[in-house]
Amino acid sequence: MFSAPTAIRVLKKFPTAQIRNHDLSSLEALYLAGEPLDEPTASWVTETLGVPVIDNYWQTESGWPIMALARALDDRPSRLGSPGVPMYGYNVQLLNEVTGDPCGINEKGMLVIEGPLPPGCIQTIWGDDARFVKTYWSLFNRQVYATFDWGIRDAEGYYFILGRTDDVINIAGHRLGTREIEESISGYPNVAEVAVVGIKDALKGQVAVAFVIPKQSDTLADREAARDEEKAIMALVDNQIGHFGRPAHVWFVSQLPKTRSGKMLRRTIQAICEGRDPGDLTTIDDPASLQQIRQAIEE
Repeated sequence: MFSAPTAIRVLKKFPTAQIRNHDLSSLEALYLAGEPLDEPTASWVTETLGVPVIDNYWQTESGWPIMALARALDDRPSRLGSPGVPMYGYNVQLLNEVTGDPCGINEKGMLVIEGPLPPGCIQTIWGDDARFVKTYWSLFNRQVYATFDWGIRDAEGYYFILGRTDDVINIAGHRLGTREIEESISGYPNVAEVAVVGIKDALKGQVAVAFVIPKQSDTLADREAARDEEKAIMALVDNQIGHFGRPAHVWFVSQLPKTRSGKMLRRTIQAICEGRDPGDLTTIDDPASLQQIRQAIEE
């Protein structure tokens, strides 16, 4: 089965026993793509379904996976939160966004691909070759295809995607991907889904704020209970990432803005938080989710 991590996080709201009551005997593997798969969600779905969970990374422009573990060709074990290693035909590298130098082990950088791109990938922009080159091939001092995604690579060559480079939050000089904070918060027992965005701050430049869908909303019936839960989530981030990654606010909502294909609309959330026009909303699944965000930040 092929799905998106957001759809799997929705299942986390339901008791595990209820999911296992269904006949899953025909399910051989679960493939996930569309956004970074956080480690807590990967761990939960692997244990709940009892089948291999194959995260894979690609783009609309690539047309097929850039990174994955090909089950029929590669028997190396998967790693929670990692799409694996580059697929055949892709020469993937991580480069420092500022200097363009290759990144070391566990050093954050932009994911790029050395040309030529393999068959199936974008070759140009219709009627505008110059725009294609300027957009994708001119970011560094050598011709590499820029994915505009941020990631790291561990000592064994496994890649971990941290999110889009424009989702990177610069908090008082500390650069963090939204995924890093979301992954920490996702590990909290009462969190079903979470979206983290960076918003402008006069002192720090940017601060992180989080919107959480709780597994058990009835436990947050009053403001004091919600405040206690917020403090506990902040403490978790403090412990796992550091105080600079702690969200300035944690707001609890019943739904989050997503596209009809399940992708989180983080830039829309950010625009609402900063009082800006959220722009084109034609792909949104449920416009009522925007009001949830507005109400949360006004309370």
